[in-house]
Amino acid sequence: MDTFLVLTPGPFTTVQDNGRIGYQHMGIPVSGVLDAFSFRVANLLVGNAEDSAVLESTIVGPQLAVLREADIALTGGEMGATLNYQPIENWKTIHLVPGDVLTFQQVKSGCRGYLAVSGGIDVPDVMGSKSTYFGGKIGGYGGRPLKKGDIITRGSGSLLNAPRYLPEKWIPRYPDHLTLRAVAGPQDDHFDEGLETLFRSEFLVSSKADRMGYRLQGPPIQHRENVPQSIISESTMPGGIQVPADGQPIILLVEQTVGGYSKIATVISKDLSKIAQAVPGNSVTFESITLEKAHHIYTDHEKRILEIAEALAGR
Repeated sequence: MDTFLVLTPGPFTTVQDNGRIGYQHMGIPVSGVLDAFSFRVANLLVGNAEDSAVLESTIVGPQLAVLREADIALTGGEMGATLNYQPIENWKTIHLVPGDVLTFQQVKSGCRGYLAVSGGIDVPDVMGSKSTYFGGKIGGYGGRPLKKGDIITRGSGSLLNAPRYLPEKWIPRYPDHLTLRAVAGPQDDHFDEGLETLFRSEFLVSSKADRMGYRLQGPPIQHRENVPQSIISESTMPGGIQVPADGQPIILLVEQTVGGYSKIATVISKDLSKIAQAVPGNSVTFESITLEKAHHIYTDHEKRILEIAEALAGR
């Protein structure tokens, strides 16, 4: 069901879902959305399954001509969206009809915006996912970001009987400073004073920040004496904080599969949505928590998503 014509694509707008699981041993990263909270809520707002494919835009969103009636929801970064050149809001549903023009501008708050549409973005599954892995040219829309002239289709999801909106209490904010909770390890034994440096210092997001990872700038994190600064390459996961030879930490994200640097700590999954919305120049501090507390945070977060789903469904 042809739904959008891409008039302008924005610098990096891709189709993403919850990722490509089970192929990292073959060098295929998970990919998928960076801000999982915004992704899941966008789908819930339009009545989709939580893992339906969406559009993820970075810094500047696209301009889309509407070809077919649909409901959409915009979440994540505030990109000054307009419908027929009139402002519209994030975190609520918008009904579209053929002839409408949906326009996004440069982000005003946050970094990445999400667009969910009735039925989800319809592209072929590749290895069980619709996500774009640009480095491997697979998934999404031909394995690449959108470009002018692309036709975006949606699935056969039903339109809503009434509009939905996310209550204010659940809408995230994207401040210039963020605190990320992290669990020490898996190679925390490679550091002593370095752990104190990580958890007591402030770092800045550098310009080297993308879907593979965010490189930070701050006080160098020193390895222990007589401990090698690199390790035998091993599998990585989103949230791992690598410390290369220059001591400047890198938060790994969804398009990395292996790495040969010691990982001093791991950002909890709940807080990866925070770093996904950070832009160069934002400041970052880390809070050390136990694995047990991380599990409790995860459980509480899933309960909140369930509460949101029930509220939006009117139950």
